[in-house]
Amino acid sequence: MIVRPAEDPTLPLWRAAVILRVLTLLFALGVIFNHREEYARPGLGFAMAGVMVAWTAAITYRYLRPTGRNLLAFSVVDLVVCCGVMTSSWWVLTSAQLHDPTVPLVPTVWVTGVVAAGAIRGGAVGGSVFGGVVAAFNYGVRGYVDTDLTRDLLLLVGIGFVLGLAATSLRRAAAALAEALRVEAATAERERLARSIHDSVLQVLARVRRRGAELGGEAEELAKLAGAQEVALRALVSSAPAASEDGMADLAARLKVLETDRVSVSAPATPVLVPAVMATELTAAVRETLTNVEKHAGDGAKAWVLLEDLGPEIVVSVRDDGVGIPAGRVAEAEREGRMGVAKSLTGRIADLGGTVSLETAPGEGTEWELRVNR
Repeated sequence: MIVRPAEDPTLPLWRAAVILRVLTLLFALGVIFNHREEYARPGLGFAMAGVMVAWTAAITYRYLRPTGRNLLAFSVVDLVVCCGVMTSSWWVLTSAQLHDPTVPLVPTVWVTGVVAAGAIRGGAVGGSVFGGVVAAFNYGVRGYVDTDLTRDLLLLVGIGFVLGLAATSLRRAAAALAEALRVEAATAERERLARSIHDSVLQVLARVRRRGAELGGEAEELAKLAGAQEVALRALVSSAPAASEDGMADLAARLKVLETDRVSVSAPATPVLVPAVMATELTAAVRETLTNVEKHAGDGAKAWVLLEDLGPEIVVSVRDDGVGIPAGRVAEAEREGRMGVAKSLTGRIADLGGTVSLETAPGEGTEWELRVNR
């Protein structure tokens, strides 16, 4: 399954914003033509009409290609142009027209399109700010405050806020869909590999395990090794793929791979996402602990790994039913130059800012507890 990157999820909104801009431009041109004989400076009014036509063509070209880092800067320039055209009403309209609420300013509703652009690009905050700026210029050019202008303020800010929320929701939904498609593709590939491994490697290991157990002697030891590898390989191909997003990894999936016939791993059913470096170091520390169980806990000793997700804290416990560790043996091993616990276990967790605690006694097994903050 091939996952291709999707286009900008807000592209339909940009197209709608361009259509709104074109329609409001046609309305503004009609208003200017209708009031041409009443204006104080009709020539300047027609010049502003030309500016609106040219700028609408520019924003149409740019907003239909909503990529690149300078889109926000372009939107701000768009806001400046719209406010400049509004301000030209001071010279185009007569004083009486400026104070007459029935006579629209030069751009009329054309300027509302920039609020849509600010909302799509900047979200709810951007849309609200753009709406507030346009409304402020509306107050300033008119030179007074009344109910109609205040209503325009609420509408501009409200529309910018709602449209901004919609744009942000679209982007989040698109990101979630892309992640779901990535996981689906990874799962499909994993299942394909699992089928291939099951039809070849796992069947061979299972046959070696059964035949070695029948023969006994050295072959029985080989059978045990084959059985352990069979369990580990089954855990590997059956565990969920480690989710990765913004450098995060699923610690539960990584620990599941360590499961064998002598090691049981318990973890939450949902992914336990932690920074990838933390997941790597914790997995290596647990692996070192399990290696010590295999070497020192005694024949037939079993181990249990428990992963707990406590929100701000991750706790991994490794317990075995082996012979235990005599008092002072860990410190003695460090003095003898055996640095397995000091470096591979304690050192790794300390580098993560976590702590390691040990509970053990001769004949009562061993329990390591690894705690790290997320």
